[in-house]
Amino acid sequence: MDGAGAQAERIAGLDTSVAHPARVYDYWLGGKDNFAADREAAERVLAVTPGLRFRVRANRAFLGRATRYLAADAGVRQFLDIGTGIPAGDNTHEVAQRAAPDSRVVYVDNDPIVLLHAQALLRSTPQGATDYLQADLRDPRAILDRAAAVLDFGQPVAVMLLGVLHLIQDSEDPWGIVAELMAAMPPGSYLTISHPAIDIHHAQADAQRVYNERVSTPQTLRTREQVARFFTGLELVEPGLVQVHQWRPDPGDFAPEGVVSAHGAVGRKPGA
Repeated sequence: MDGAGAQAERIAGLDTSVAHPARVYDYWLGGKDNFAADREAAERVLAVTPGLRFRVRANRAFLGRATRYLAADAGVRQFLDIGTGIPAGDNTHEVAQRAAPDSRVVYVDNDPIVLLHAQALLRSTPQGATDYLQADLRDPRAILDRAAAVLDFGQPVAVMLLGVLHLIQDSEDPWGIVAELMAAMPPGSYLTISHPAIDIHHAQADAQRVYNERVSTPQTLRTREQVARFFTGLELVEPGLVQVHQWRPDPGDFAPEGVVSAHGAVGRKPGA
């Protein structure tokens, strides 16, 4: 691990002997903010799902396309990005503010490693604003209360839950958490979700088992029907709930034959 990782270990007292989801994901994306335990867990999962690197990159690309649609086409100027992860290229505020410089973005994560890198998420345009909250998706009320310092919940907000809901177990009621977040949003707000699938490829169940043997926070992959429940009461933007690499792909986007990614969609809260 580089100097930043050593600093994070000192600051947060991290147990680096156990893999962490944000750092495993960083490794899959080709990042350097990970430890030996993270790399071991990541490689074990790659061994049973060789196409996984495509999936995580497809998820990142979906974030960019969905954010661009929301800012440029849907006219959204406020974003609540929960489960931010370690910053990478084309973060939400960068994509949104390229399309609409006055966009305001609040990032939320509960990982001390992400907090260490939060400065990269705070480089806003002069017209817009960004903020970072150290908070947990399992406590939506606290997130909403603190995000209100930057976001105006009287105006539409895009709630972004990219690759995070699978870290909330069924017993913790992820559907109830999402419903509480969206109940606080005014009509015209949007919900964007990407969620790893259990029902597309036979290797996904094995990947979940191998992953959960090594990480601090187990994952729960879900079916398309289970992911659709998160959008109850919302109007899905075309093309609806699809694999993320199939959601409004850009001209020239390449998907290897037979690959799978994750379930993903953008939904709008009906009303004004």
